[in-house]
Amino acid sequence: MTDTTTQKPTAPEGKGLGRLSTNAKHIVADLGKNGIFLALIAVVVLFSITTDGILLRPQNISNLIVQNGYILILAIGMVLVIVAGHIDLSVGSIAAFIGAISGVFVSADFLGLPWWLAIILSLAVGAIVGAWQGFWIAFVGIPAFIVTLAGMLIFRGLALITLGNSNIGSFPEEYRALGNGFINFPVEILGETVDPLTLVIGLIAIIALVVQQFRTRTGRIKYGQSVEPLPWFIGKITLFSVGIGAFAYALSVFKGIPITLIVLALLVLTYGVIANRTTFGRHIYAIGGNRRAAELSGIKTRSVDFWLFVNMGLLAALAGLVFTARLNLAGPKAGDGFELEAISAAFIGGAAVQGGIGTVGGAIIGGFIIGVLNNGMSIMGIGIEWQQAVKGLVLLLAVAFDVYNKRRAGTAAAR
Repeated sequence: MTDTTTQKPTAPEGKGLGRLSTNAKHIVADLGKNGIFLALIAVVVLFSITTDGILLRPQNISNLIVQNGYILILAIGMVLVIVAGHIDLSVGSIAAFIGAISGVFVSADFLGLPWWLAIILSLAVGAIVGAWQGFWIAFVGIPAFIVTLAGMLIFRGLALITLGNSNIGSFPEEYRALGNGFINFPVEILGETVDPLTLVIGLIAIIALVVQQFRTRTGRIKYGQSVEPLPWFIGKITLFSVGIGAFAYALSVFKGIPITLIVLALLVLTYGVIANRTTFGRHIYAIGGNRRAAELSGIKTRSVDFWLFVNMGLLAALAGLVFTARLNLAGPKAGDGFELEAISAAFIGGAAVQGGIGTVGGAIIGGFIIGVLNNGMSIMGIGIEWQQAVKGLVLLLAVAFDVYNKRRAGTAAAR
């Protein structure tokens, strides 16, 4: 007797499993791409617990921005230098030198120039310093490590000469605002004083994030590309939006928006566009990926290298101005260790040791991780010797993780 029982087709089940597998791959890949951001969240949560919530108080959040602004500025330039396969050890000394120059320019006891003219001239000197180093690297062919190591000594010496091994202080209020100023229009709402402008800017940032993410997802679907599961997508946007909202609220109940944060935001937007949407940015990544191939394809590698270091000198000058304005003091010891903090921020943020990989956003997050580590350990009363050891360990683990990923990718490709 023939069995005529109808069997259920297995194809839909296979498709369901395939869809589940694809979704899982998207989630895992997304976690990998946002691993550095998750690491920042983990560090923040850890120190929020160990400091009994002091880390997340509005005043401390604002201080994190102001205290680490100059390192984040340096990290933006440093990540581009590292992507191109170079390194810059001189940025701390350049920051000190430009801080000293600006002090001489703006101080009433010396030249007493208008604050805005002092800032412009200081930035111009920073660009000239960058051009000096870029010349030796790009056109003479001396490795960046050697040139910037020499620059670290040269410009530290020039800072000491400029200041006469003493301090210059008491600068105009407008100049100091670059490192300590806030934009604040306090209004009392429901018994609490807040800055509505900060809240509005936070809301605009959230709207911009949501629109950009949905446009990106829609575009991928339109061109037949696979996208992450919708619940995961919504959850991710919600998490980011809550974070932006909480950050904006914390700033609004303290003093409003730090001018340093405005400078940082403009730099991140500008350099994000340069790195991702311009020919110059694509050339930087091409040179870092394979310099010889970039030369054969017609890229003027020497010109790119030169302008990279001009840019690094300009950003180092800006960092020196922010630091000097924050302290209201130009001192010969300014900038000590800045280069190590900036390099660490770039590598912790995902820049590859060999070049060719790294993002401005990653460097900023890496800088915030260092800032939170510094701030959290200081609140806990941990000594500077242990702070240095912990930061060194974090840097080592970040680079080790990068090397491990590269080897795993190479092994997978070989199979």
